[in-house]
Amino acid sequence: MHDIKLIRDDAAAFDAALAHRGLAPQSPALLELDAKRREALGRQQDAETERNALSKLVGRAKASGDEAEFNRLRGEVDRLKSVLEESGEQAKRFDEALNQHLAALPNLPEADVPDGKDEADNQEVRRWGEPKDLGFKPRDHVDLGEALGQMDFEGAAAMSGARFVALKGGLARLERALAQFMLDLHTGEHGYMEVSPPYMVRDEAMFGTGQLPKFAEDLFRTTDGRWLIPTAEVPLTNLAREAIHDEAALPMRMTAYTPCFRAEAGSAGRDTRGLIRMHQFQKVEMVSLVKPEDSDAELDRMTGCAEKVLQLLELPYRVMLLCNGDMGFSAKRTYDLEVWLPSQDAYREISSCSNCGEFQARRMNARYRKEGEKKPAFLHTLNGSGVAVGRAMLAVMENHQNEDGSITIPAVLRPYMGGLERLGA
Repeated sequence: MHDIKLIRDDAAAFDAALAHRGLAPQSPALLELDAKRREALGRQQDAETERNALSKLVGRAKASGDEAEFNRLRGEVDRLKSVLEESGEQAKRFDEALNQHLAALPNLPEADVPDGKDEADNQEVRRWGEPKDLGFKPRDHVDLGEALGQMDFEGAAAMSGARFVALKGGLARLERALAQFMLDLHTGEHGYMEVSPPYMVRDEAMFGTGQLPKFAEDLFRTTDGRWLIPTAEVPLTNLAREAIHDEAALPMRMTAYTPCFRAEAGSAGRDTRGLIRMHQFQKVEMVSLVKPEDSDAELDRMTGCAEKVLQLLELPYRVMLLCNGDMGFSAKRTYDLEVWLPSQDAYREISSCSNCGEFQARRMNARYRKEGEKKPAFLHTLNGSGVAVGRAMLAVMENHQNEDGSITIPAVLRPYMGGLERLGA
């Protein structure tokens, strides 16, 4: 959410930043609504002041027995009551229209975020690891999982439709092992507090993190009006809503392992095979709430935490700085981690870490009070995948596959797999 006061102060800079998002100038319409709202509020305030003054005169006229003056003044008070009601309604309508317009606009990108339209314009920052020469033609995770008899897309589709899977046996345990490993790493070494949040939230929670109103079609809604979370970012970040936090409590770092539910309404025909793009998947999420001056460093820290997961799993990856055309709605800077998939001979996204600045905090009124100051300030919020469990599993399967179709378990996961070193033959 944007601050209309800042737009008033420098409308040209606001429009220039939105232009990097591919949007036409928005300040003329916003400032017109703002001016009409303020005019209506001014009329309301003037009428209130005049009515208060007349009310005193009404009392004096009544006390003096001047019935004619009393009736005249009462008529003026009644007229001003009508002005108050009308101007109040106008101010409310303009305020609602202004807020709806502001709520539909994405966050402003940082000045040094690269220009571009889509993922082709993202910039590589660094790489870790080298893709292995397997010495044979790699099989994709679907072939590997089905050959093991532990990845059932047909059975899942029979009960739920496309983009669902039932994992069995060793792969079901591998999914659980990955999640436990990630949670232990983030809580034990990276300083995140584990949270078990709700999986269903109300409208205001989705609005707070930017999923609503723009992305309703990408979400699943229950019959009683709640929403299934698309990511644990939503409940974790909303734990700070409508509150003023102590500066000494910052940074607040949280992590959660949850199912995520996405309609994938805009991805028809994309990644229809396998685990890349599912309606339901598991993810370990990281969220940080920090002071504004700390958010840039926190983004680097969070990205490093996600990278550590991939390093310990011995998975080659690269870090990409997203261009402004590929960033999410609430982000002002985003780093994607892309893991190597042998079957595709390509890097694919497995984690996205974003600094949202005060954008989400404004939407959910999440603030903190600096020590020694009376006026609270908005927090900066950050979120990142730490990482997507399904994509981590398929990357492990493909990168650690053997020619006989078995899968070598990375050493870091073996304690979570009962010491098992290999799945399959």
